[in-house]
Formats: sequence, C-alpha cells, structure tokens
Amino acid sequence: MDATTTQAQIDLEKLELARQEMLEDLEHLRADLRNMAEPSADETDVDAYEREKTWALVRRLEHRLESIDHALRMAKTGSYGICERCGNRIDPARLDALPEATLCLDCQRLIERQNRRRRI
Repeated sequence: MDATTTQAQIDLEKLELARQEMLEDLEHLRADLRNMAEPSADETDVDAYEREKTWALVRRLEHRLESIDHALRMAKTGSYGICERCGNRIDPARLDALPEATLCLDCQRLIERQNRRRRI
C-alpha cells in the first residue's frame, strides 16, 4: 500500500468517524425535542426559545451531515481533497479542521464574499 492509498484510507476513516459523531449528536438533540413538553397557551418564552434553539441546532447538524456525505462520495471516487471550484489541492490543515471541506480556502472566501454581496 503506497502513501496516497494510506492517506485516502485515513481521510475516509476521518469522514466516517465525523459522520458517526454527527448522527449521534442528531439523535440526542432529536430525543431532547421529543422530551420537551408540547407547547401550550401559557408556554413561557424560555421554553419556546429552547425548542427553537434545539431545532436550529438540528437543522445545522443535518446540513453538516449532508456535507460529510458529499465529501464521503468524493473520497470514494478519489476526488477528496481537491477543490470542486478550482481543482487545486485543499490544504491538509483545512481538511484536518473541517474534514467535509470541498473547497480550498481561497474559493470558500470568494463564495462567501459573493453571498454577502447578494444579501445586501
């Protein structure tokens, strides 16, 4: 097994681990939501706030899970670690910090700037 194959296997294992952790976190949050009392007419603002906060976390984790699944598909096709936009290698430090990254830092920044401009 050469170094490239070994690194690809390590990357795949990291993504699988991140996916498993995400699934566990989602299950805990969904259980919390199920255990929260149903809203009532005299519900306190705190209860509503906690429920909304938990729903927002669930949505954010679901989005991140989709990103991890996308990165896993890329890893299985051999294109993991390659920027989807420019085709350059993604910095390994970026992948260590954010294993589901599919864009290099420069392209990510460019897209974020474009998105901010659209919102204005």
